[in-house]
Amino acid sequence: MAGLINAEPPANPDEYRNVMIFLESRNGELKKPGLEMISVGSAMAHKVNEILIGIVFGDKVGDMVKQAGEYGCDRVIGYESPDLKDFRTIPYATLLSDLIVELKPNILLIPATRNGRDLASRIAVRSRTGVTADCTELDVDPNGRILQARRPTYGESTLAEILCKRHRPQMATARPGIFAVPERNPNAKYESEIRKAKIKKEYLRKEIVDFKPKTTVDLTSARYIVSGGLGLGKASGFKLIQELADEIGAYVGASRPTVDLGWIGRDHQVGQTGQSVRPELYIACGISGKAQHLMGMKLSQNIVSINTDPDAEINGISDYIINADLYEAIPKLIEAIRKKKAELKKEAKPEADGKKKEVKEKAAEK
Repeated sequence: MAGLINAEPPANPDEYRNVMIFLESRNGELKKPGLEMISVGSAMAHKVNEILIGIVFGDKVGDMVKQAGEYGCDRVIGYESPDLKDFRTIPYATLLSDLIVELKPNILLIPATRNGRDLASRIAVRSRTGVTADCTELDVDPNGRILQARRPTYGESTLAEILCKRHRPQMATARPGIFAVPERNPNAKYESEIRKAKIKKEYLRKEIVDFKPKTTVDLTSARYIVSGGLGLGKASGFKLIQELADEIGAYVGASRPTVDLGWIGRDHQVGQTGQSVRPELYIACGISGKAQHLMGMKLSQNIVSINTDPDAEINGISDYIINADLYEAIPKLIEAIRKKKAELKKEAKPEADGKKKEVKEKAAEK
């Protein structure tokens, strides 16, 4: 059939070495999904005694290159051009495809964002290889250096492992919010290179005249999340969820059924078809814990479940379980939080007054 391009394995797969990651950016800053790729990419590269290569595109990339190195890339290559300030499919795909031919990476990882999905599919076609999309687990076989890309399937009931044994690079996109952002080390040692990119005019047929950020809830960057489920019983139940969230400075999340019923917007949805999160604290209110939801929040550091059902599936991964009616438990929890805040404020006031007195005494001495 005309237009079809078949995958084509390289003559010598052993020539392909190292792990390469695409670091997505916006307005001159690296985005969190790209930083997450550093942690998993670095672990895989070092497992097979290879290096992690980070790729950055932008108008001015010096700060981003430095940031990528300090977060854990062994080598960082940045491409600079005013035409690369915003994501453009053809220029980005062309530059990255050419770089793959030059460096021959064994593995290429790209965040499964909107732009990342667009870029990954084009790179796969140009490189005559395959890509495993929306992965939640990534590892590498230390013997054959084969990427072990795992993604949920059959409604999250099964975790499929997909291998690409013959083609290179082995490609995968990873779901944002699944992997941790590594700690930044200002003293990290890394190689860096900034290249001036020359973009052909035919690649710039579309002009970006303005960029309006979408006003959605980004749960992936939240430290604390309070989520509501069908146990709320009604849409107005999210007012109580919001009240608790406001008390602790949290974002409001939701299970898929409440979104499908129109109780809350889809950008609050946590789960396989929503956002994957790993906050310091996740409070699940009236959520039974079906696999679709658990897949999106099970990596949270501390999970609190408020549910009348002692056998709810979410209890199996919870650190703390409140087996009670949420309409009774949450108001008491809010009251306890407010009381503790008042106590802390009261304790802090004498200390502040003491410091003011000390300053006045020193001023009088002068």
